[in-house]
Amino acid sequence: MTQTDTNLVSEAAKIYKVLSNGRRISILFFLRNASKEVDVSTIATTLDLAQPVVSKQLGILEKYNLVKHHKHGTHVFYFLNDPDVLSMIDAMIEHVEHTAKEHPTNLY
Repeated sequence: MTQTDTNLVSEAAKIYKVLSNGRRISILFFLRNASKEVDVSTIATTLDLAQPVVSKQLGILEKYNLVKHHKHGTHVFYFLNDPDVLSMIDAMIEHVEHTAKEHPTNLY
């Protein structure tokens, strides 16, 4: 494997690690289905999560360019930056639906 390939694999692994958190996946799906940019408190209320939890998860998603934000007064509004990543999540969910009975219930 070339150094470029190694770097790409390393970056892909980082994205998969980011996507290994159910809360972050829920936030991404929520943003996809939102008709507009959404503030943190709306996400927190809708997903029944504490606002600091949502803020932390959004920060991680933003660090990896999966979401972006803009400020309007004291409110921070978030939106998807990379909708293609949801195609990966959709494919994984479809895979799980078809093979869930074959997976062990506890991996560790």
